[in-house]
Amino acid sequence: MGDSEHHRDNNNANLPPGFRFYPSDEELVVHFLHRKASLLPCHPDVIPDLDLFPYDPWDLHGKALGEGNQWYYFSRRTQNRVSNNGYWKPMGMEEPILTDSGTKIVGVKKYFIFFMGESPSGIKTNWIMQEYRLSDSASSSSSSSSSSRSSSKRKSKTDHCKWVICRVYERDEDDNDGGGGDGGTELSCLDEVFLSLDDLDEISLPN
Repeated sequence: MGDSEHHRDNNNANLPPGFRFYPSDEELVVHFLHRKASLLPCHPDVIPDLDLFPYDPWDLHGKALGEGNQWYYFSRRTQNRVSNNGYWKPMGMEEPILTDSGTKIVGVKKYFIFFMGESPSGIKTNWIMQEYRLSDSASSSSSSSSSSRSSSKRKSKTDHCKWVICRVYERDEDDNDGGGGDGGTELSCLDEVFLSLDDLDEISLPN
């Protein structure tokens, strides 16, 4: 994208000067997504709520939280992933997000790739989206205490299931060796695998 200098001007308008936003998968789920779904305050409150669709990925500049070549935003989980100029296609695999100790699954990450045009005959682009949602166990445990308010508890669990965090970035065509630049190393190593699996049906993780 030729306007890289321009979008560095207002990428991090909500972050103090000198701060960079490079959260781990666990931090995105536990600190940001879980607190959002539980209606708890999140400090700093830097990730905006966006109804992504019908935004095209290049239109996220100035709307989502940008850091380097990545954009972050909250959205509602939806099956309608069609934008003005294309659609997001699932890559067919989900990846569990574990705590640092590796003893607990706190969330799930799903990969999507953006296609220009109309489904199913669109043209594949280099735009990747990682959609983070809370795991079913995290949702149920957060909404289960006493059973005296069962209806509100069910609503709480529903709210947990609705919220997701999306991380969108444009994959470098020359990035075939896992070197992502600007914090993209972690992402790019898996890109090659998931890009080659984008025609598979969704694979559910065992509980």
